[in-house]
Amino acid sequence: MSFDWQPVILSFKLASLTTITLLILATPLAWWLSLNDRWYKQALAAIVALPLVLPPTVLGFYLLLLLGPNGPVGQLTQSLGLGVLPFTFEGLLLASVLYSLPFAVQPLQNAFETIGRRPLEVAATLRASYWDRFITVAVPLARPGFLTATVLTFAHTVGEFGVVLMIGGNIPGETKVLSVAIYDHVETLEYDQAHMLSAGMIGFAFLVLLVLYRVNGRLNRGYHL
Repeated sequence: MSFDWQPVILSFKLASLTTITLLILATPLAWWLSLNDRWYKQALAAIVALPLVLPPTVLGFYLLLLLGPNGPVGQLTQSLGLGVLPFTFEGLLLASVLYSLPFAVQPLQNAFETIGRRPLEVAATLRASYWDRFITVAVPLARPGFLTATVLTFAHTVGEFGVVLMIGGNIPGETKVLSVAIYDHVETLEYDQAHMLSAGMIGFAFLVLLVLYRVNGRLNRGYHL
């Protein structure tokens, strides 16, 4: 029985790009949420957390309408000569970034809030600028949050199904990721292949969580020494 590595490679490519993109986007957003006390903070936090409670198919459906040929984003991308994003890897990446957003923002926000304002105020008395306080004080102290955000975002993206199926479809080598490949094998009664991929994902998920708990435990013990 030959093993098809394409869904595995594509899943890890998607997870890697999603994680990098979200660390870039989520870090300033989480920093702002951790410091801001304005009335609309809770509304923005709720919007960020929506993918946690929404069925993936709901998000996928509205993304299809938004990105499709008759949607505003779809019309924009067509006018720029880029075509439409649904059923492409780029569309899959956009959907994954939106769906995994809370898995990056919330650990970072919690880490920044745990630091508190005191270290930043001390740095300010030493004439550190806003960005100096962020880069030299907040980011190093928030290392556990960055680790958690990275691991959870990557693992969550690897395990996505509903959104990737709605936006990416099932195109081999282009949008057929691991979760879709498992669904394919089950649908065609190829249980051996489905077992192999599913067992691999269970092992991967266990190792990811084990490493996360162990490293975070060591970091937390180090902070209390």
